[in-house]
Amino acid sequence: MTIKVYNTLTRQKEVFKSIEPNKVKMYVCGPTVYNYIHIGNARPAIVFDTVRRYLEYKGYEVSYLLNFTDVDDKIINEANRNHEDINRLTERFIEAYKEDVGALGVKPATLHPRVTETMDDIIQFIDDLIKKGYAYESNGDVYFKTRKFEEYGKLSAQSLDELKAGARIQVGQSKEDELDFALWKAAKPGEISWSAPWGEGRPGWHIECSAMVKKHLGDTIDIHAGGQDLTFPHHENEIAQSEARNGKNFANYWLHNGYITIEDEKMSKSLGNYILARDLIEKYPPELIRFFMLSVHYRQPINFSDTLITQAKQGFDRIVNSYQNLKYRLNHAIDSKANQTYLERLKAIKGKFVQEMNDDFNTANAISVLYELVKEANLLLENAEVSKQDLEQFIALFDQLFEILGLEIANEEQLLDAEIDQLLVEREKARQEKNFKRADEIRDLLKAQSIILEDTAQGTRWRRG
Repeated sequence: MTIKVYNTLTRQKEVFKSIEPNKVKMYVCGPTVYNYIHIGNARPAIVFDTVRRYLEYKGYEVSYLLNFTDVDDKIINEANRNHEDINRLTERFIEAYKEDVGALGVKPATLHPRVTETMDDIIQFIDDLIKKGYAYESNGDVYFKTRKFEEYGKLSAQSLDELKAGARIQVGQSKEDELDFALWKAAKPGEISWSAPWGEGRPGWHIECSAMVKKHLGDTIDIHAGGQDLTFPHHENEIAQSEARNGKNFANYWLHNGYITIEDEKMSKSLGNYILARDLIEKYPPELIRFFMLSVHYRQPINFSDTLITQAKQGFDRIVNSYQNLKYRLNHAIDSKANQTYLERLKAIKGKFVQEMNDDFNTANAISVLYELVKEANLLLENAEVSKQDLEQFIALFDQLFEILGLEIANEEQLLDAEIDQLLVEREKARQEKNFKRADEIRDLLKAQSIILEDTAQGTRWRRG
């Protein structure tokens, strides 16, 4: 079955076909590292990590780049405010980013290019645009001639007339046209800067990604991705400068994830509803946060609230409990042949999961298929005698689908400790001696520690509440 993706550029679903057989070049716009990331930044990290995981499951070798913008107005202002060296500040928040998204199950990128490590390539890229007549120097700044690139606006579906209506020339700028955008900014007193043929300064925001893509992935890539808010002007400008410089299509598929709202309101500091990813990770298990993010199709907006994530937890717990019940029963299973009926059901469930993921990486529907697997697993567990082979087949499919979705489910064995183990032994002895009062006391004691006991025909198992 082929993969279909919604391409922002064409505004329709298209069959995915990579430039090179079994290889994918994928670039995702990363954070400007001057602060901790918020949950709006966490969503594309989770979403496009899942896209990468699925492509790898389908047999592609994915070169996955996610950049760090480590020089920018916001970074300079924050460093000045903190009286902190810029390099120390950016390094601190790069490590914080890796820590936060790592907790959310995001795999390390193939490469994390940085602006400060790509400066020679950026300067060369700008120089090439000037020589081709697509850019010009003005008082130490360099601007891109937007009108010269005839297809400008094709990603965001905006005409030059529409763009002109909202354009303004700021004080201190000396553009030839209000639509032109900065490729290079002349240095201000006391700011970090680099030497270029047109003077000391630093790059504009948009040029960095074009230079990084060209340096590490080539003129044309398979997938360029990021948040919906980057469609214009950032990605629009990337297309213009890259295709003007290279004379080739920049990216074949453009993927953009939807916004996050908080209690139906746009997330912003002024409204006081600005949630940092690490604060959310402290409040909720990170695997639950990832599950919640994937429970909505990536192109759709997500409304976040404690009520909604609590509802998601109920569904997530159903999946985890079913999986852990299978693992527990494996210790008590009979060693007999696998049931062909179960194998056929598992094959059908896997096929439906793949079908949903093939349809523009529809994780919301894929999770619905996961619930079907839970239903079949629970029916299996109702049998007094279960084949070890059947249990292993169910567990293997759970593991495979968890891996694709990036959900790491802790093994029950990893959760047990000596104290809980001893209490379970003591409770079982109390029950055998019909000392139900003591057995109930132990149950209540474990409950206070968020340990919930389940008495089954095969013995007592436990789970965290």
